[in-house]
Amino acid sequence: MSNAGIYLRRRLVNVIALLFGGFATVLGLIFLVWILWVTISNGLSAIHPRLFTKITAYADQGGLANAIVGSLLMDLMALLICAPIGVLAGTYLAEYANRSKLGASIRFLNDILLSAPSIVMGLFVYVIIVLPMSNLTHGNISFSGFAGAVALALIGLPVIVRTTDEMLQLVPGTLREAALSLGVPQWKLTVQVLIRAASSGILTGVLLALARLAGETAPLLFTAFGNNFMTVHPLDKMASLPVAIYQYTNDPSPAMHSIAWAGALLITLFVLALSLLTRLLFSRKKVSYE
Repeated sequence: MSNAGIYLRRRLVNVIALLFGGFATVLGLIFLVWILWVTISNGLSAIHPRLFTKITAYADQGGLANAIVGSLLMDLMALLICAPIGVLAGTYLAEYANRSKLGASIRFLNDILLSAPSIVMGLFVYVIIVLPMSNLTHGNISFSGFAGAVALALIGLPVIVRTTDEMLQLVPGTLREAALSLGVPQWKLTVQVLIRAASSGILTGVLLALARLAGETAPLLFTAFGNNFMTVHPLDKMASLPVAIYQYTNDPSPAMHSIAWAGALLITLFVLALSLLTRLLFSRKKVSYE
């Protein structure tokens, strides 16, 4: 085949690939915009002050105050559990076990945990926390907000580990060499130089994990279970927005469906705010480097 024929074939393949890529992009954007439009159009009309002042015990005349508080508490507890462990584990993988067989094994197990269905995490925590606590209470099933937070922490942990590991590996090797040549100990290099340089990426991983936790429903059905009343005690059954949405959508009342759409809109806005905050942190870090 002549050079002109090869060039023509490559251009044809390139045009076809671009067309398929553009079609896939447009198709994905159409469904994304569709989902957002349906959520906003149905949820915005249901936004009412009573959503933030009344609890779900009042059904179609109630709100989501207890579910909002419960979600925030469980997400916060989950972050307090998984963020320190995830950052420490990711730092160990990047700086101390980068090329060892142990590091490769940990990364493989972390990837499995990252792709595991969330309902499996809920069942796991149900077995290791809810059932043992039920035995202590003479057979009463001890669903609790703490158990829900542990299940959410297991979901967010691999995200933070993976992000921390990758962000630290992106730090230029010359930065390590310069610090070590000055006699800086390895622990001080890791804490004061490398983690500080990758801090925006690590924080982004934490925010991404929080965004994922905000919409999880299945693990909370087996752990926190839900509560129609306001509670902030971590050992009590605790309401959450995803579970409240799930319960309200199963109700035949249109008013309950409206409250469910409002809850879905609140979660969407929360995730959107986290995404904007992540971009803001990245842009500030980029400006500071320049």
